[in-house]
Amino acid sequence: MQLLIETIVKPLVDFPEEVRIETDENSSRIVYKLSVHPQDRGKVIGKQGRVAKAIRTIVYSAAGGHHKKKTYVDILD
Repeated sequence: MQLLIETIVKPLVDFPEEVRIETDENSSRIVYKLSVHPQDRGKVIGKQGRVAKAIRTIVYSAAGGHHKKKTYVDILD
């Protein structure tokens, strides 16, 4: 799933080498914490959060069939 997120996010940003994804997993959920360069944060979030929503939709759809855990994508400040 991390590779999917990287594949989506890296072409959107000016500093692809600073894209970081941490995974926080417990028995009921998986949280992918996405951090990017401060100048790229707006590009990843998009106007009115549209890009972030699209990223989450793709990840949730891909994760739906793989495991029973709830999946989340957080964009860190």
